[in-house]
Amino acid sequence: MTVITDAEFEEAATLAPGVVRRYLSGKGWNAERDLSGAELWEWKPRDEPGPPYELLVPVMRRRDYAGRVADILETLAVVESRRPGDILREMRLPPVDWQFLRLVPPGPSGTAPLLDLVSALSGLKDLHTAAASSALTPQAVQPGQKPQVVKDHVAAVRLDQTRVGSYVIAAHTPLPERSAGGREGRAVQGSLFNDAEPSRHGPPPAEPFARTVSRMLFAGVTCAREAAERTLADDSVSHFEHLTRAGLSANLCEALVRIAGEERRDFSLAFAWSSEMPVEQPSPPVAISHRQVEALEAVARDLRERLGREENAVLNGVVTKLRRDVTPHEATIYGSFLHEDVLRQRSVRVELRAEDIDNAADAWRRGLEVAVAGDLEPRGTGVRMRRVTMFVVRPE
Repeated sequence: MTVITDAEFEEAATLAPGVVRRYLSGKGWNAERDLSGAELWEWKPRDEPGPPYELLVPVMRRRDYAGRVADILETLAVVESRRPGDILREMRLPPVDWQFLRLVPPGPSGTAPLLDLVSALSGLKDLHTAAASSALTPQAVQPGQKPQVVKDHVAAVRLDQTRVGSYVIAAHTPLPERSAGGREGRAVQGSLFNDAEPSRHGPPPAEPFARTVSRMLFAGVTCAREAAERTLADDSVSHFEHLTRAGLSANLCEALVRIAGEERRDFSLAFAWSSEMPVEQPSPPVAISHRQVEALEAVARDLRERLGREENAVLNGVVTKLRRDVTPHEATIYGSFLHEDVLRQRSVRVELRAEDIDNAADAWRRGLEVAVAGDLEPRGTGVRMRRVTMFVVRPE
């Protein structure tokens, strides 16, 4: 058994009883019965035979309080294969929802290639962005220009220390502190999906945006895996836009593909919910195989080709080609879109209004930069801009 240090013993004495119980509840422990000044908590591993682990949890501070909490930390260190200091630090966190991204890279356990981690972290960021966008406005293709509340949510997501089990990236989303009260006053959510049956605990509580995003993340990833399974079974892509209300989008599918990286490695996502707002519905880990990743690419492409449209996009670039032999007249502009977080240069065909033709020709002859606003629509593997509302030639 791991023995805690003197410093950790002193820190354990400062933990409030409610903080310890909140942590245990969030990790799946259950209070089985009340004893004199304490509670007996149990946890039964799903994959291990034998009796459950037991903890005697004090409900009030007494002379031996620090020693009891130290015993709890030492037992948790064994159960979780973590250092007591790491568990102490997590106990002090405010209420959070957790996401655990488990990669399966080659090489020794606990290590991962740098390029795999770059893809995984970029995909995890995009995953939160897609879920937050769906929490505001569910749609099959999320616009590139993100509302500030979505950006604020992504900025609030924190990475924690990695966990045991190949290579596990732990992220958590802070939830607002709830009013003080006992465990009996905690709000319970029935379902993690929209339009589900009401909870047996009554009407759902007012839901903070961060929890809505966590719920959308779990539901969207679950729906994405189901869409991939059906695509593989049917050997064709069906229409999945009916799942957008649950959080499925082309953006979310593309984020999952990005997590898999260039090597298309298997991975899984697990979820844990703040004990301050527990949920009734089980949320088992969602495993994504390399074959499902390929199917998700097809699902995302189908959604974009059929339903993708970006309204009022702004394109900055230079005119490289003009066509007056087609109706409406077209200009090819090489540049980047203002709404994209990462600048990506590309050639875009733009349908010009009659009043834009002379300006486009002048910009082409003089090599001047232009700014064009209009609606983007899928075109093959790229996009076309139509319904132009602005065409401005920037001065030299």
